[in-house]
Amino acid sequence: MKSVLLTAHGGSECVEVRDIEKPVRERGHALIRMHAATLNRVDIYMRNSGAGITHTLPQIMGIDGAGVVEEVDSDERLLRRGQRVTLHPGVMCGRCEYCQRGEGVLCNAIQYLGEHRNGTFAEWVSVPVQNVFPIPDNLSLVHAAALGVNHLTAWRMLFTQARARAGETVLIFGIGGGVSLAALQLAQHAGLRTIVTSRSDDKLARATELGADHAINVGTQDLVREVQALTRGRGVDIVIENIGGEMWSLALKSLARGGRLVTCGATAGDQPPADLRRVFIRQLQIYGSTLGDLHELRALLAFVEQTGLRPVIDTYYPMDDVHRALDRLESGAQFGKLALEIRPE
Repeated sequence: MKSVLLTAHGGSECVEVRDIEKPVRERGHALIRMHAATLNRVDIYMRNSGAGITHTLPQIMGIDGAGVVEEVDSDERLLRRGQRVTLHPGVMCGRCEYCQRGEGVLCNAIQYLGEHRNGTFAEWVSVPVQNVFPIPDNLSLVHAAALGVNHLTAWRMLFTQARARAGETVLIFGIGGGVSLAALQLAQHAGLRTIVTSRSDDKLARATELGADHAINVGTQDLVREVQALTRGRGVDIVIENIGGEMWSLALKSLARGGRLVTCGATAGDQPPADLRRVFIRQLQIYGSTLGDLHELRALLAFVEQTGLRPVIDTYYPMDDVHRALDRLESGAQFGKLALEIRPE
């Protein structure tokens, strides 16, 4: 089968499109004929170094994906051959204390596709049946693939960690990135007021076209002053943050009393000043968040079916053009997801 293999760490020369042996399905697994996958920042990290992530090279890249069930156990009750599905990228042990209490995303032994084990940039993938989720009939496989990381991460950040409620105001940093755009879409459909930030006027304009209520250019405007003006001096209820660095203190200063900050990244630095006095005096709540649980993906898919939400796709690439896709991801110029069409519908 055709696949995208990471053969070493470094640059583009370490990523090869190569034919390898098709996976053999184990009992309790489903063999999926892949149609689409999307790129995530961790694909760049794995290519560059993969430091701290246990893995063996060569390894198939790709975290998320969607396709059609080709083979499954004869006694499987929830999946059937020919079913259109998307994948949860975290393979959990099912036995640790976190899995046992329904918090598999905290599993001690979780293995992510494309990180700890072979991923989704391939014509076939074999995964445990609990990681396979049927998708709505009116959802394309490319859009379904895009839900498995960014939208699932944003879902947990907004609704599990921050407990977002209709009518609240949410400040979303770095609009244009996958998680931030997903958070904007989810917040809009859930009835929240949205404020987005970027250093790019073009990305802010596109976010406004998508329905963002307010947009702030953090390169040319005073973020805290603008937020205070927009909220009549109150501040926002929720901050969705994945930047860290100098933005961290601005995020804290933008929160209303009792506000909630949820972070899933630190692209500008992971050691910002804590500003502890502000945290305890204003009783701020800070949450870390990564990906989401199996039941959260199920809830997300139901929400997508009910609302008609569709992830924003920046560019479609055939699998042979994976290097161009990785280059665009690394440039940060994209607005939305970069999709690999493995087997177009």
